[in-house]
Amino acid sequence: MPTRRAFSLSLLSAAALAAPWRRIRAAVYGIGHAHAAGKVAALRALEAFDFVGVCEPDPQTPRAAPAYQGVRWLSEKELLEDPSLELIAVEAAVDRNLEYARRCVAAGKHVHLDKPPGEDLGRLRRMLDDAARRNLRVQMGYQWRYQPGIRAVIEAARRGWLGEIYAVRAVINKPTPEAERKPLARFRGGMMFELGCHLIDGAVDLLGKPKRVTGFLRSDGAYADGLADNTLAVLEFDRALAEIYVAAMQPNGNAYRTFEALGTNGSLAARPFSRSKLYGDLKDAAGPYRAGPQVLEAPPDPTPPYAPDFMDLARQIREGAPPLWSRQHDLDVQETLLRACHVLA
Repeated sequence: MPTRRAFSLSLLSAAALAAPWRRIRAAVYGIGHAHAAGKVAALRALEAFDFVGVCEPDPQTPRAAPAYQGVRWLSEKELLEDPSLELIAVEAAVDRNLEYARRCVAAGKHVHLDKPPGEDLGRLRRMLDDAARRNLRVQMGYQWRYQPGIRAVIEAARRGWLGEIYAVRAVINKPTPEAERKPLARFRGGMMFELGCHLIDGAVDLLGKPKRVTGFLRSDGAYADGLADNTLAVLEFDRALAEIYVAAMQPNGNAYRTFEALGTNGSLAARPFSRSKLYGDLKDAAGPYRAGPQVLEAPPDPTPPYAPDFMDLARQIREGAPPLWSRQHDLDVQETLLRACHVLA
């Protein structure tokens, strides 16, 4: 039988958005995050939401992206004091996002908080506690949680089709130009902080909170900016290891992003993350997978970017449904990330 999460994810379809439910009034707070324009475009396009506008307190932040054409620009007062606004997607620069999320929760708003949620674990915990007391939802912006290929790997591991899982291997490289490197260099974890958070989220989803975390943060690129651009995290569990690798130098790195689970009956890998193929090699046939090497197309994702995240959040807000990923999971992911980035000992 499908797991509850697998079943719930299957319900997050385009058809669900067309259901005749009330639309959720939503806005975006800050546009300094790399995902901001995509989140604005998604909220404007999805029938589940009545998009109100964007608040960017910093007048120096560029606003020329096509996604912002024709939007209403809101003041912070308009954003936080409008009682009809239910959901705010926090998309500011990472070093501002936790404070913006705190303000939203204090104003009684549900929050979509883009990744990674800052470097202060205690502050994140307090914000999540405040949201729980107010019966508000805070969703982390880990969009690869909903990616069909990664979900297929985790499902195969959970159902025992791969046998006893002893390792996860994951890579999320990309070529990062000098202009993009400078803001990331402010964070001790560099590329691990920026992108490794996605893979740590997947590893903790599958294996739980690790017993030990070791991070390797190297600056090996051609630029003298101090960015940790060649990074590795090793997560140790009772009977498994996870290896998370992130670098800023691989040409066409997006095409080689991989999430792989290895077990005593074989392995399954999703590569790349967009329009994944599944690469399997099983000793014995299990579930939908035959014995031996095989390459399969991952289930298609008919939704536009970021739509599954917001569809899930709409389900929680409108139906009171439980989140697919718990508060404790989000805290375990953040603690693991900060240990890998040498922010926590």
